[in-house]
Amino acid sequence: MPYNKHKKTWLANPTTFERGWWVVDLEGKTLGRAATQIARVLVGKHRPTYTPHADAGDFVVVINADKVHLTGKKWEIKSYHDHTLFPGGLVTRSAATLRDDKPEELIKRAVWGMLPKGPLGRRLYKKLKVYTSKTHPHAAQNPKPLAV
Repeated sequence: MPYNKHKKTWLANPTTFERGWWVVDLEGKTLGRAATQIARVLVGKHRPTYTPHADAGDFVVVINADKVHLTGKKWEIKSYHDHTLFPGGLVTRSAATLRDDKPEELIKRAVWGMLPKGPLGRRLYKKLKVYTSKTHPHAAQNPKPLAV
């Protein structure tokens, strides 16, 4: 275990952690509340060995992404913006349109906003796997259910 020779504080590094796999069923769950729990596991804050500068998190498999819930009138009011990088290329879609076209994109965008920005956040984001159906190709990893 690496130590800081001045303060004798234990510092975790990426080789210290064992990666776990979690599965989250979002059927009937609220988007924001589920996204905070997913981001917490991806970052590794659920472990006592959490270290802000290291990738301490686990893999998260999200199923039933198309059955997620938004409160109030957010399906019509909430909007997502993309740009084509051409003049006048701003594309705005409502949450309901995004759910109909790409339901997994709702979950990915919500979790992305809660992850740290930079190289570490991009590495953590790659450990998120989102599927619209109940089946997923990660059964061999024996994911444990995550209560959201």
